[in-house]
Amino acid sequence: MTSTTRRPGGVHLRRGDTSLVVRLDSTELPCILHWGPDLGETAVEHLPDLLRSLEMPSLDGAIYQHSWASVLPQQTSGWVGRPGLLGSRAGQAWALTFDVVDHTVTESADCTRLTSVALDRPADVEVTTEIELFGNGLLRLRARVRNLAATPYEVTLLEPALPVPAEADELLDMAGRHAHERTPQRHAFTQGQHVREAWGGRPGHDSATVLCAGRSGFGFRAGRVWGVHLGWSGNQVLCAESSFTGWKLLRGGELIMPGEIVLGRDETYASPWLYASWGEGLDAFSGRFHEHLRARPTHPRRERPVLLNTWEAVYFDLDMEKLIELAERAAELGVERYVLDDGWFKGRRNATSSLGDWVVDEEVFPDGLTPLVKTVQGLGMELGLWFEPEMVSLDSDVAREHPEWILGTHAGPGISSRDQHVLDLTNEDAWDHVFGQISALVDRYGIAYIKWDHNRALTGAGRGRDHRPAVHLQTLAAYRLMDALRAEHPGLEIESCCGGGGRLDLGILERTDRAWVSDCIDAHEGHRLVRWTGLTLPPELMGTHVGSSTDHTTGRRHTLRFRAGTAVWGHLGIEWDLTTMPDEEREELRAWIALHKRFRGLLHSGRVVRADTVHDGLQLDGVIAADGREALFRLSALDLTLGQPAGRIRFPGLTPETAYRVTPVPLAVSPKDHPRPAWYDGGAVMTGRLLDEVGVIAPLLEADDLVIVHLAAEACPVSPERSHDGGEGTRTLDPH
Repeated sequence: MTSTTRRPGGVHLRRGDTSLVVRLDSTELPCILHWGPDLGETAVEHLPDLLRSLEMPSLDGAIYQHSWASVLPQQTSGWVGRPGLLGSRAGQAWALTFDVVDHTVTESADCTRLTSVALDRPADVEVTTEIELFGNGLLRLRARVRNLAATPYEVTLLEPALPVPAEADELLDMAGRHAHERTPQRHAFTQGQHVREAWGGRPGHDSATVLCAGRSGFGFRAGRVWGVHLGWSGNQVLCAESSFTGWKLLRGGELIMPGEIVLGRDETYASPWLYASWGEGLDAFSGRFHEHLRARPTHPRRERPVLLNTWEAVYFDLDMEKLIELAERAAELGVERYVLDDGWFKGRRNATSSLGDWVVDEEVFPDGLTPLVKTVQGLGMELGLWFEPEMVSLDSDVAREHPEWILGTHAGPGISSRDQHVLDLTNEDAWDHVFGQISALVDRYGIAYIKWDHNRALTGAGRGRDHRPAVHLQTLAAYRLMDALRAEHPGLEIESCCGGGGRLDLGILERTDRAWVSDCIDAHEGHRLVRWTGLTLPPELMGTHVGSSTDHTTGRRHTLRFRAGTAVWGHLGIEWDLTTMPDEEREELRAWIALHKRFRGLLHSGRVVRADTVHDGLQLDGVIAADGREALFRLSALDLTLGQPAGRIRFPGLTPETAYRVTPVPLAVSPKDHPRPAWYDGGAVMTGRLLDEVGVIAPLLEADDLVIVHLAAEACPVSPERSHDGGEGTRTLDPH
């Protein structure tokens, strides 16, 4: 690792195909002037002229005196938009003006880091910003505020910002609700602010997830786009701001409740990491997130076990004989992990009681979970167990014994949601209680996996006798609980569930191995959920389950082929009563599990691509091996198409000069007596360029139907003499 102190002027940071040009000043925080395509090695030679050519004209005598928008825009620099930092010492020291700013560039194997330390001596406040550029071009930044005085300093806003160019005239983010998350929405990037806030102590089912700005009409494969994501699991904000001064900013940070961040002498508050990516299309934007997550030391390395979750099989109707039979049926099908969901603990016969009492219910399980554990592990499967560690029921032993452990206000614990409230993990005794009970169960039963749920928003969440706002500290306490359990039990995996997909930010993903995408496992909905959740998460981190023929959330009925062909595209699970299914479906499900195991190495390591060129009603998603020699694509009909067949399908992202044999996966082909494309029989061999530019004729698909296509590189290049049927071939006639 090497560090270099930078003088005022500028610096050019380069990693991968990305450049950052940053203006450095002795009294201002860094100002990013370019974030995007690599400018090349020689750009540094022209950096002085580049900085001079971007210098703002003098505005003396003008109504507004704004010049630069730093990564923390300041009113004292003339910025009249949303500030990057707000704080004060009882109404004083609220307008920071820096005496000196020191800038240091540090180079390490994984990233280039620009650290800038700014000091306002009269205010006794130090502000530090960190900008990290990783090897694949992913960027992240955060800021820290340190109080140097004896009197407290309160921070009320700390939101780092990144500029995007004027050509970014369209915004993309997500909307949704419980069981209908990750619905994309687009807006013109007009003057003013587009603000997405989450006040429920979690990003929420309506989470923006990402906030992207790009050239109007940008898609997955084309159109330059920039975007941000906040790695924080509590209250948060993402904002896009277009100023009349010409600056367009994407920004994000924690939403701070009154009195949450009051710093004593030498205490520091750090904002969450704001992650940022750009690309020629959303696939390139997304790919940087996938590469970054896969490069983490904590990223799951072994094959993702196919799992059975008991929830939609039995709900609260737990019976040891039934659970053991489910385990036996699951093992026969090739399931590798068995997860016992809600209802196993003391008095938990429905959703109205018992949260916080993490003790096995002796009435239902007089011998504890031992008989089930012996069966599951004896069948070669791992055992997983459902918890909701941050929550408590009023009808529970812990609530009756310790009502002071429940977050609330002066008026009490407030309204319930799913008949539950929030346990105050900022209270050390409450934290120890939860840690001790969970840890003891993990030890006793050899639990390998925790499904960690979170079903109530943190509204009216105050702690202690004075009910001070607790969301910030509660979020950190939940992080600490996860970290402690993993440290105590090496190898323990955790799934982040939040009533489904309400908390799958990169803050929680630093501590978990899987995210439950949604409580809705309807295969039709699943196509949207996986595609858009996949803007940040790679397939191996997204839980995708096969349910029964009639979906429990939407009531839709789908074929097993459509349900399973949808679920194999992530971390495969089953949520279905296997004891009642017909033999024919059991054998088909067994085949789908085997198919997933055959391809999960590719699905869970390859580059994700999504086509823009399909006709309305169709969706084409693919995963391409890192070496480009194998790919799997799924063509899905989510509605009826006007054309029949629906024209050609073109496969993006392949290596242009590599010859691929294109064949349908037999299990994922409709058995209906439709006329089939000629390429179904024996496949077809074409280069990646031909498959991208020309493609193949689409098969006939009904609505809510799909086909999976396998592409494998041929051992030898395609000969120009080779015919379409592999024989001696046709020859080009010589016109002479």
